[in-house]
Parts: sequence; C-alpha cells; structure tokens
Amino acid sequence: QVQLVESGGGLVQAGGSLRLSCAASGSIFTINTMSWYRQAPGKQRESVATITSGGNTNYADSVKGRFTISRDNAKNTVYLQMNSLKPEDTAVYYCHYRTWRGYEYWGQGTQVTVSS
Repeated sequence: QVQLVESGGGLVQAGGSLRLSCAASGSIFTINTMSWYRQAPGKQRESVATITSGGNTNYADSVKGRFTISRDNAKNTVYLQMNSLKPEDTAVYYCHYRTWRGYEYWGQGTQVTVSS
C-alpha cells in the first residue's frame, strides 16, 4: 500500500522560510507529476506547484518567485522550498502524486502557519 508522508510544516514569522518534504513508501509505479496543494480554512484546495518527470515546473501566481518545487526520483520524494512567507500562505499543505498509469495519491497534510 502506498503512503505519502509529509514533513517540514510548522509556525514561522512573516518573511521566514520553510522546506516541505513528501516521501512515498510502498510499491509505487513510475511517477509522472508531483505536486503541492494547499487549503486554507474556509477555502477550496488550490494547486501551489507542480513538477513533471522531465523537470518542468508550474507555479500558482501567488507563489511565483518565492516557492521552489524540486524532486528526487530515486527517493520518490518531492520538496517545496518556501521563502518570504506571508500570512496568506497559512494553510494545510498536501502533496499529490500521479503515476504514468493514472493512479493518484495524496499525503495526509502538514500545517503551515505564518504569523504577522
């Protein structure tokens, strides 16, 4: 059974940085895209960043220039480096994997809180 385990969330002051990690355990087919989503209280879940197997990246406009997504294919791990954090970045962050065969997996979520 495949599980995605996130780590790295926490409380940080505005302007600070955090690095999220998401590692897959269990047998998993080759991963196509790895993504980070977030959901703030009372809001819908939104895409934050995506990286393809070829290394192409895509970011939400709200995080461009501040967040960087990267991946380690050998470890089935995706990272999200978050710099210049703002209070509006406060949310539960989820990782999401989609395999070439179309299977999808979600992490359990990690809380990021940015104080002003």
